[in-house]
Amino acid sequence: MSDKVDIVALAKLARLDVSDAEVAKLEKEIPEILKFVEAIQKADISDVSETKSLRNVMRADENPIESGKYTKKLLDAAPAREGDRVAVKQVISRKK
Repeated sequence: MSDKVDIVALAKLARLDVSDAEVAKLEKEIPEILKFVEAIQKADISDVSETKSLRNVMRADENPIESGKYTKKLLDAAPAREGDRVAVKQVISRKK
């Protein structure tokens, strides 16, 4: 695997805006992340047993609240809303 990563091309594929400072930082970080992933892929897991099923490690909700009980109160407290939903600013820009 090459140590050279084209951050601008990756950002474009992910439809992310990346500043020059972020590109410089990511050019250093991504090769190290890829080396770590490569090391994990090479790890010997022959002695690890397979799990047959997953179990829920979350605690049971002992006092569930009636669905919709606080919806109006929460919507009234929101700084902006669209119909019955809280309106928030877009976090990820989408380039086309």
